[in-house]
Amino acid sequence: MPDPVGAVARLQQELTRLPGVGPKSAERIAHFLLSGDRKTAVALADALRDVVARVRPCRECFNLTEGELCPICSDSRRDAGSICVVETPRDIALFERAGSFRGLYHVLGGRLAPLDGVGPDQLTLAALAQRVRRGGVREVILATSPTLEGDGTALYASNLLDGTGVTITKLARGLPSGSSLELANPQMLVDAMDGRRTL
Repeated sequence: MPDPVGAVARLQQELTRLPGVGPKSAERIAHFLLSGDRKTAVALADALRDVVARVRPCRECFNLTEGELCPICSDSRRDAGSICVVETPRDIALFERAGSFRGLYHVLGGRLAPLDGVGPDQLTLAALAQRVRRGGVREVILATSPTLEGDGTALYASNLLDGTGVTITKLARGLPSGSSLELANPQMLVDAMDGRRTL
């Protein structure tokens, strides 16, 4: 008969692989799932199995979907001439909650990080270039993270798309609306000054 303590330890170990879940949180979650009525644990296991079996990358933009195309790519009301390039599907959710962008997206699957073994071939940069070269795209918005790796990825993508005739832009940076100057870090101030515009 299997040792139940071994099963609990394995569950805790697997939970610590999740972002933001340390050993203490994993222990708390494991004991919550196993205490009292175990319907929550069964429902969670079913949901995980279902998502692994049914969810895959959209064949066009690499967002997560249950079909061939994600709901955004299959929406004819979206502006197909504008593509916002993001690192992860989670980034799409952030833009969609903001509600101001009505174009399409392209998920890179991360950002260039040579020291971690992530080069252009591990990302969907070639698929992005193919999408743009098919035609119909006016603007590519590079919405990578404002980090060294994110900026390097944006620069690589910009060079890759050079000569395609599309307008290549990147997100503005600087001070968040409603914030105070005293809360800004030096890089925010540099970005705000560099991105200034006329009134």
